[in-house]
Amino acid sequence: MAGRPVTDHLAPAYDAERPRLVRVAYAILGSHAEAEDVVAECWLRLVAADEREPVRDVGAWATVTVARAALDTLRSARVRRESYVGPWLPEPVVGPLVEDRVSLDDSVRYALLVALERLTPAERTAWVLHDIFEVPFPEVAEAVGRTPEAVRQLARRARQHVAAGTPRVAVDPGTHDRVVGAFLGAAAGGDLGGLVRLLDPSVVLTSDGGGVVNAARRPVVGPDRVARFMAGVTRRPGRAEVVDVNGRTGVAFYVDDEIHSVLSFTVDGELITRIDIVRAPDKLSSVTSARP
Repeated sequence: MAGRPVTDHLAPAYDAERPRLVRVAYAILGSHAEAEDVVAECWLRLVAADEREPVRDVGAWATVTVARAALDTLRSARVRRESYVGPWLPEPVVGPLVEDRVSLDDSVRYALLVALERLTPAERTAWVLHDIFEVPFPEVAEAVGRTPEAVRQLARRARQHVAAGTPRVAVDPGTHDRVVGAFLGAAAGGDLGGLVRLLDPSVVLTSDGGGVVNAARRPVVGPDRVARFMAGVTRRPGRAEVVDVNGRTGVAFYVDDEIHSVLSFTVDGELITRIDIVRAPDKLSSVTSARP
């Protein structure tokens, strides 16, 4: 209709794509807050682009534009992370653990986000777009600024790194819950032997305090060390809540009703291979009590 504001027809289409676009940006960035900022900024870019020439496929246009903007943001963030104090972990998405919860899809599983930190920004973007969101290589190339053949190579290298950094055995939510529940029970009871039996021989515990709060500056490696570290964590004052962390059961610790830390567990087969503890306040600012 003549004279109708451009946002009248764009807004419904963009809103329908927004959840997927946030997942794309979050998978590339590892920061949900930054992902939401990128998606909000790209809405303004869409309006401006449509004024110049009508955008026929909002979903395809927005996916490429959001990915390109997320890639630019990630490149800037990598410079900042070089001076980061201690290990850098992705920002978790935390919610209540309810019986009929709908899990987040595999694109934002926490163990995957941690594995993606091994990749270069271009590798990460190419792999996320093609392997997770099934974007054709010509469109991936447009987002990354490389040729289709070049992004094929990027995705191939990324695939190898991701396979090396994620569980070898697909673990269903029920198995994950059972293993994590047994581990938390052993930790609460001070059962070091029980903790060790549930840990993979190559288990790694990483703690991210961002240089603002106390956290282990280096990864804790091995069942004995990880078990003792976790036994000490559970002895601290405060309360623990079992929560949903990126679609899998995890734990949030509170002290005086203030969020203290969030724990994510990676289970491979019947054993825990990773425990990631996020303590950096800026990564927990959106987390409130997870009780439904």
